[in-house]
Amino acid sequence: MLQIEEKKSVENKDLQVTQRAARQITSLMERDEREGCFLRIRVLGGGCSGMQYNLSFENDQRDDDLSWDSQGVRVITDPASFEYVAGSTVDFEDGLNGSGFKIGNPNAATTCGCGDSFGI
Repeated sequence: MLQIEEKKSVENKDLQVTQRAARQITSLMERDEREGCFLRIRVLGGGCSGMQYNLSFENDQRDDDLSWDSQGVRVITDPASFEYVAGSTVDFEDGLNGSGFKIGNPNAATTCGCGDSFGI
């Protein structure tokens, strides 16, 4: 099993993963033989509303990364991205309109119709 070195830990765990999202993340990690990885959440420029979310499974951690556990999922983000997603919730929806991870972000002033990008 991969050992993740403890870096800067976020004490108040502002960003949460729902149980439904945690189950999907765990399932994807098992399917892709990525057990022991963590979920990296980044905010990138682009998208129709100005900024977009990027979720990935990684096993490399940078010196300045923030890390915490939510619902048994190890979450990592860089400090700049954390400023945009603090207080957010990562959920997974599976319905008639499609399935995927959705981020409920109280910091977003605007979002696009698909929910993949946002503006502050």
